[in-house]
Amino acid sequence: MKNEKRPDPNVIHPIKGYDKEIYIKPAISDPNIIVGDFSYIADSDFESHVTHHYEWNGDKLIIGRFCQIAAGVEFVMNGANHQMNAVSTFPFYTLEGWDMEPPAAEDMPLKGDTVIGNDVWIGQNAVILPGVHIGDGAIIGANSVVGSDVEPYTIVVGDPARVLRKRFDDEMIELLLRFKWWDKSIDEINSLIPVLTCGDIEKARAKIIELL
Repeated sequence: MKNEKRPDPNVIHPIKGYDKEIYIKPAISDPNIIVGDFSYIADSDFESHVTHHYEWNGDKLIIGRFCQIAAGVEFVMNGANHQMNAVSTFPFYTLEGWDMEPPAAEDMPLKGDTVIGNDVWIGQNAVILPGVHIGDGAIIGANSVVGSDVEPYTIVVGDPARVLRKRFDDEMIELLLRFKWWDKSIDEINSLIPVLTCGDIEKARAKIIELL
Protein backbone atom coordinates (compact mmCIF):
# COMPACT_ATOMS: atom_id res chain seq x y z
CA MET A 1 0.00 0.00 0.00
CA LYS A 2 1.22 3.52 -0.83
CA ASN A 3 2.85 5.18 2.20
CA GLU A 4 1.77 2.09 4.16
CA LYS A 5 -1.80 3.40 4.13
CA ARG A 6 -4.80 1.36 3.07
CA PRO A 7 -7.47 3.06 0.93
CA ASP A 8 -10.39 3.98 3.19
CA PRO A 9 -13.74 4.94 1.60
CA ASN A 10 -14.98 6.25 4.93
CA VAL A 11 -12.52 9.12 5.30
CA ILE A 12 -13.66 12.49 4.01
CA HIS A 13 -10.25 13.85 3.01
CA PRO A 14 -8.25 11.27 1.01
CA ILE A 15 -5.30 13.61 0.42
CA LYS A 16 -3.39 14.57 3.56
CA GLY A 17 -3.42 18.32 4.20
CA TYR A 18 -5.75 19.09 1.29
CA ASP A 19 -9.43 19.85 1.92
CA LYS A 20 -10.56 20.73 -1.63
CA GLU A 21 -11.09 17.11 -2.63
CA ILE A 22 -13.34 14.79 -0.65
CA TYR A 23 -14.75 11.32 -0.82
CA ILE A 24 -18.48 12.00 -1.17
CA LYS A 25 -20.07 9.04 0.60
CA PRO A 26 -18.95 9.84 4.17
CA ALA A 27 -19.72 13.56 3.71
CA ILE A 28 -23.40 13.39 2.75
CA SER A 29 -26.43 13.53 5.04
CA ASP A 30 -29.35 13.57 2.58
CA PRO A 31 -30.90 10.06 2.42
CA ASN A 32 -31.97 10.71 -1.17
CA ILE A 33 -28.35 11.04 -2.27
CA ILE A 34 -26.71 7.61 -2.58
CA VAL A 35 -23.02 7.43 -3.49
CA GLY A 36 -20.66 4.49 -3.81
CA ASP A 37 -17.23 4.05 -2.26
CA PHE A 38 -14.28 6.16 -3.43
CA SER A 39 -16.25 8.57 -5.63
CA TYR A 40 -14.87 12.05 -5.06
CA ILE A 41 -15.52 15.70 -5.89
CA ALA A 42 -12.94 18.47 -6.28
CA ASP A 43 -14.52 20.61 -3.57
CA SER A 44 -14.95 20.63 0.21
CA ASP A 45 -18.74 20.19 0.01
CA PHE A 46 -20.89 17.98 -2.23
CA GLU A 47 -24.52 18.62 -1.35
CA SER A 48 -24.31 22.25 -2.49
CA HIS A 49 -23.78 20.88 -6.01
CA VAL A 50 -27.17 19.14 -5.89
CA THR A 51 -29.80 21.81 -6.56
CA HIS A 52 -33.62 21.90 -6.47
CA HIS A 53 -33.64 18.63 -4.56
CA TYR A 54 -36.88 18.81 -2.58
CA GLU A 55 -38.01 16.01 -0.30
CA TRP A 56 -41.61 16.04 -1.57
CA ASN A 57 -40.55 15.03 -5.08
CA GLY A 58 -38.93 11.85 -3.78
CA ASP A 59 -36.31 11.78 -6.50
CA LYS A 60 -32.88 10.35 -5.81
CA LEU A 61 -29.38 11.09 -7.00
CA ILE A 62 -27.53 7.78 -7.28
CA ILE A 63 -23.80 7.73 -8.04
CA GLY A 64 -21.68 4.62 -8.38
CA ARG A 65 -18.18 3.82 -7.19
CA PHE A 66 -14.91 5.47 -8.24
CA CYS A 67 -16.52 8.46 -9.97
CA GLN A 68 -14.45 11.60 -10.46
CA ILE A 69 -16.42 14.84 -10.24
CA ALA A 70 -14.68 18.12 -11.01
CA ALA A 71 -15.22 21.52 -9.45
CA GLY A 72 -18.36 23.44 -10.41
CA VAL A 73 -20.42 20.41 -11.49
CA GLU A 74 -24.16 20.80 -10.83
CA PHE A 75 -26.77 18.08 -10.52
CA VAL A 76 -30.13 19.74 -11.23
CA MET A 77 -32.95 17.72 -9.69
CA ASN A 78 -36.67 17.53 -10.50
CA GLY A 79 -37.61 20.43 -8.24
CA ALA A 80 -36.29 22.75 -10.94
CA ASN A 81 -39.13 21.75 -13.29
CA HIS A 82 -42.28 23.85 -13.62
CA GLN A 83 -45.73 22.82 -14.83
CA MET A 84 -45.72 23.13 -18.61
CA ASN A 85 -49.19 21.88 -19.65
CA ALA A 86 -51.01 25.01 -18.45
CA VAL A 87 -51.26 28.61 -19.62
CA SER A 88 -48.58 29.79 -17.17
CA THR A 89 -45.45 28.09 -15.88
CA PHE A 90 -45.36 30.33 -12.77
CA PRO A 91 -45.18 28.21 -9.58
CA PHE A 92 -47.77 30.08 -7.49
CA TYR A 93 -48.04 27.16 -5.05
CA THR A 94 -44.44 27.56 -3.89
CA LEU A 95 -44.80 31.22 -2.88
CA GLU A 96 -46.62 32.75 0.06
CA GLY A 97 -50.01 34.37 -0.42
CA TRP A 98 -51.07 32.69 -3.65
CA ASP A 99 -54.19 30.52 -3.63
CA MET A 100 -52.91 27.45 -5.43
CA GLU A 101 -52.46 23.85 -4.35
CA PRO A 102 -49.45 21.93 -5.69
CA PRO A 103 -50.10 20.43 -9.14
CA ALA A 104 -50.78 16.72 -9.41
CA ALA A 105 -47.67 14.70 -10.07
CA GLU A 106 -48.93 13.78 -13.52
CA ASP A 107 -49.09 17.47 -14.40
CA MET A 108 -45.42 17.99 -13.63
CA PRO A 109 -42.60 17.07 -16.04
CA LEU A 110 -40.83 14.90 -13.47
CA LYS A 111 -38.00 12.81 -14.90
CA GLY A 112 -37.32 10.35 -12.08
CA ASP A 113 -34.02 9.53 -10.44
CA THR A 114 -30.67 10.73 -11.73
CA VAL A 115 -28.28 7.79 -11.96
CA ILE A 116 -24.53 7.96 -12.55
CA GLY A 117 -22.68 4.69 -13.12
CA ASN A 118 -19.25 3.62 -11.91
CA ASP A 119 -15.90 5.10 -12.95
CA VAL A 120 -17.57 8.12 -14.57
CA TRP A 121 -15.53 11.30 -15.05
CA ILE A 122 -17.58 14.51 -15.02
CA GLY A 123 -15.60 17.55 -16.17
CA GLN A 124 -15.55 21.00 -14.64
CA ASN A 125 -18.77 23.04 -14.62
CA ALA A 126 -20.81 20.33 -16.33
CA VAL A 127 -24.56 20.37 -15.63
CA ILE A 128 -26.49 17.11 -15.28
CA LEU A 129 -30.24 17.62 -15.77
CA PRO A 130 -33.03 15.71 -13.97
CA GLY A 131 -33.56 12.03 -14.66
CA VAL A 132 -30.42 11.52 -16.74
CA HIS A 133 -28.73 8.09 -16.63
CA ILE A 134 -24.99 8.03 -17.33
CA GLY A 135 -23.43 4.64 -17.98
CA ASP A 136 -20.29 3.12 -16.48
CA GLY A 137 -16.99 4.53 -17.70
CA ALA A 138 -18.50 7.53 -19.47
CA ILE A 139 -16.73 10.89 -19.72
CA ILE A 140 -18.65 14.17 -19.57
CA GLY A 141 -16.70 17.09 -21.05
CA ALA A 142 -16.20 20.35 -19.17
CA ASN A 143 -19.09 22.84 -19.43
CA SER A 144 -21.38 20.22 -20.96
CA VAL A 145 -25.13 20.28 -20.31
CA VAL A 146 -26.38 16.70 -20.20
CA GLY A 147 -30.12 16.29 -20.75
CA SER A 148 -30.18 12.82 -22.31
CA ASP A 149 -28.90 9.42 -21.24
CA VAL A 150 -25.25 8.58 -21.94
CA GLU A 151 -24.20 5.07 -22.92
CA PRO A 152 -21.37 3.30 -21.06
CA TYR A 153 -17.81 4.24 -22.06
CA THR A 154 -19.00 7.12 -24.22
CA ILE A 155 -17.56 10.65 -24.31
CA VAL A 156 -20.07 13.49 -24.58
CA VAL A 157 -19.34 17.21 -24.89
CA GLY A 158 -21.16 20.48 -25.45
CA ASP A 159 -24.42 22.27 -24.72
CA PRO A 160 -26.53 20.32 -25.30
CA ALA A 161 -24.16 17.40 -24.82
CA ARG A 162 -23.59 15.31 -27.92
CA VAL A 163 -21.67 12.09 -28.44
CA LEU A 164 -18.06 12.73 -29.40
CA ARG A 165 -17.03 9.09 -29.60
CA LYS A 166 -16.95 5.78 -27.77
CA ARG A 167 -13.86 5.24 -25.69
CA PHE A 168 -13.33 1.66 -26.89
CA ASP A 169 -14.71 -0.78 -29.43
CA ASP A 170 -17.88 -2.69 -28.59
CA GLU A 171 -16.02 -5.86 -27.62
CA MET A 172 -13.84 -4.02 -25.11
CA ILE A 173 -16.84 -2.20 -23.64
CA GLU A 174 -18.67 -5.50 -23.21
CA LEU A 175 -15.62 -7.02 -21.50
CA LEU A 176 -15.35 -4.10 -19.09
CA LEU A 177 -19.05 -4.21 -18.25
CA ARG A 178 -18.68 -7.91 -17.46
CA PHE A 179 -15.42 -7.42 -15.56
CA LYS A 180 -16.84 -4.75 -13.20
CA TRP A 181 -13.47 -3.96 -11.64
CA TRP A 182 -15.10 -1.38 -9.33
CA ASP A 183 -16.97 -4.15 -7.49
CA LYS A 184 -13.81 -6.02 -6.53
CA SER A 185 -12.05 -5.83 -3.17
CA ILE A 186 -9.45 -3.18 -2.39
CA ASP A 187 -6.69 -5.78 -2.60
CA GLU A 188 -7.92 -7.04 -5.97
CA ILE A 189 -8.20 -3.51 -7.36
CA ASN A 190 -4.70 -2.67 -6.12
CA SER A 191 -3.35 -5.70 -7.98
CA LEU A 192 -5.28 -4.67 -11.10
CA ILE A 193 -3.90 -1.11 -11.25
CA PRO A 194 -1.27 -2.06 -13.90
CA VAL A 195 -4.12 -3.32 -16.09
CA LEU A 196 -6.52 -0.47 -15.34
CA THR A 197 -3.92 2.18 -16.12
CA CYS A 198 -2.27 0.48 -19.10
CA GLY A 199 -2.19 2.67 -22.21
CA ASP A 200 -1.87 -0.42 -24.43
CA ILE A 201 -5.55 -1.34 -24.78
CA GLU A 202 -4.82 -4.60 -26.57
CA LYS A 203 -2.59 -5.71 -23.72
CA ALA A 204 -5.29 -4.71 -21.22
CA ARG A 205 -7.92 -6.52 -23.27
CA ALA A 206 -5.91 -9.74 -23.27
CA LYS A 207 -5.38 -9.59 -19.52
CA ILE A 208 -9.07 -8.92 -18.80
CA ILE A 209 -10.09 -11.84 -21.01
CA GLU A 210 -7.65 -14.01 -19.07
CA LEU A 211 -9.14 -12.87 -15.75
CA LEU A 212 -12.80 -13.30 -16.69
